[in-house]
Amino acid sequence: MSGFTAHTRKPTRFLGRSYGRGAEDPPAFPKKVIKVLLAHNRYFWPGGEDEVFSREKKLLHREGNEILEYTRDNSEFAQNGILDKIKVGLQTVWSFDSTKELRSLLRGERPDVAHFHNTFPLISPGAYYICQEEGIPVVQSLYNARLICPAVTCLREGQVCEDCLGRTLPWPGVVHACYRNSRLQSAAVAGMLMAHRLLRTWQERVDAYIVATEFFRQKFIAAGWPSEKIFLKPHFLSDDPGMKQGVGSYALFMGRLSPEKGVATLLKAWRTLRHVPLWIRGEGPMENHVRRFAEENPSVRVLPRLSQSECFDVLKGARFLVWPSEGYAETFGLVVMEAFACGTPVIGSRVGAMEEVLDDKRTGLHFTAGDPEDLAAKAEYAWTHLPEVKEMGRAGRAEYESKYTAGPNYQALMRIYGKAIQNRSAAKGSSRAAFHDCWNGR
Repeated sequence: MSGFTAHTRKPTRFLGRSYGRGAEDPPAFPKKVIKVLLAHNRYFWPGGEDEVFSREKKLLHREGNEILEYTRDNSEFAQNGILDKIKVGLQTVWSFDSTKELRSLLRGERPDVAHFHNTFPLISPGAYYICQEEGIPVVQSLYNARLICPAVTCLREGQVCEDCLGRTLPWPGVVHACYRNSRLQSAAVAGMLMAHRLLRTWQERVDAYIVATEFFRQKFIAAGWPSEKIFLKPHFLSDDPGMKQGVGSYALFMGRLSPEKGVATLLKAWRTLRHVPLWIRGEGPMENHVRRFAEENPSVRVLPRLSQSECFDVLKGARFLVWPSEGYAETFGLVVMEAFACGTPVIGSRVGAMEEVLDDKRTGLHFTAGDPEDLAAKAEYAWTHLPEVKEMGRAGRAEYESKYTAGPNYQALMRIYGKAIQNRSAAKGSSRAAFHDCWNGR
């Protein structure tokens, strides 16, 4: 069932002017504190998007803003038969129940801005239209490649695929059953993308987009998104976990246990790294496969669900983190930022945003995506070259301190909200001018 809650706190002073790279820097925000609607469709398997939603909500609340929260959850629907799948497919294009609830909420609460984190599948882009009808500026965070790739990952048969990039109808994704290996479900996603591209939803109904890396900013621009509306803001840590002591005694993987995360490559690499302890923490469709592998390999340990503080303890105890994702499965990588904060270097795939976030031979090491032999070689190097690993850990910590703390992130977020408000105001002015010209026969 959808949910709505409101949070308020005594206002505090708006803090500053910092802003990252991306589109032209937005102007200073016109208010010290605001009322923000945060909307998010939660995933069945919790992941990074859910975590960022929670962190930004807490940050905005901590700074004195009034928060309205509208959420849906993928656990609300079943997909036991073809009728269920068709129903969800239709909701993906336009969710009538969500738009009805949002219209009532917007009219009653009148937020200054609506910030959508994930609309797929139960909120839908129809929510933007309701906001526009009510004069509410819209911000959309782009956490993945779903709007340019039905498969989300830009990955097919182990290789990077951009066949659907920029297409009005992303038919290759349907032909290859890229979403969940189902042509029916792929067609539902492709239909949603086609409908809203034809309607120019992405160009005209959203006032500002947020991406975490320049790599993905450029991909969305190449796919036809308006460059002047796409702003770069990395993610952040709410609290500093502190630098670890010591070099670490195991390798670590933390993330969703699924093919696009490179789990198969990880396990293949560790068939030749039996002397290097590997700890794995995660959930997902490959969890049973991972557990069977651990039973056959005593050097591999599967961890239970951990609290945030326990995750940081595990990160601090690792010699290095393995980040083997493939395709464009990662738009940023929260766990990498957390590793940097702890002073733990990262071995990551040399592809997509991962190549941007991870600085090879400074904050960690790159390996060829999908290549278990190259991963094994880089892991062996990191396991045996302790002075170099310590130096990479220190560089990662410096990276965290310069880019991923809460203060500058809040300033950037507020400036993007300011730009969205400015864009919505300008759009209203253009609409009024067009009406005036039409009325006067121009």
